[in-house]
Amino acid sequence: MTALNLINQLLNFMAPAAFVALFMGLAAHVFAGFFRSKRPLALSLPKQIAIVFVASLILLVAGLVIFGRDGKMASYALLAVGAATCQWLLLRGWKT
Repeated sequence: MTALNLINQLLNFMAPAAFVALFMGLAAHVFAGFFRSKRPLALSLPKQIAIVFVASLILLVAGLVIFGRDGKMASYALLAVGAATCQWLLLRGWKT
């Protein structure tokens, strides 16, 4: 495997975590006015995206280790639930 192939594989592995983190962060900022009071969000948008991305990536690696291959639907379900839980914790969802 060449270096270019390795980089391509790693980027394709990280893409779902990146898109989910970006979507969660943007959705939290867009819909914050509908679901919360006027108080500011807990963290800035880039910090939220970075934290959710790292947590999602850790969950994808855990799915890869557990199942032995990438792309299992159970790994993606774990990614969705874990990213939503992480975002809920970042926004202090238990205080609403």
